[in-house]
Amino acid sequence: MVPDGTYTAVLDRFEGDLAVLVLERDGEDVAEIAVDRERLPAPGRQQDAVYELVVDDGDVTDLDYDPDATSERTERVQDRFDRLSERPPGGDSDEPAE
Repeated sequence: MVPDGTYTAVLDRFEGDLAVLVLERDGEDVAEIAVDRERLPAPGRQQDAVYELVVDDGDVTDLDYDPDATSERTERVQDRFDRLSERPPGGDSDEPAE
């Protein structure tokens, strides 16, 4: 059972009619919880959508989509991907080494 409290939740995947959210605290993954897909607002029914979630007595009592946090997370991931996809200087080039 997930301990009571407020969490940042990120939509990880869908399993049938359930949305599986990864719960985070202080930047660390602490648990997963599944909620009915229909409980999510339409704009937040995408992978990596960010929510603020409250668990009380083992039940999700509040679930709020955070579009700003979702955009920020998407930008950070894209920036990281872009940096990793750049070739390092002097790396794999088609020109022979001198």
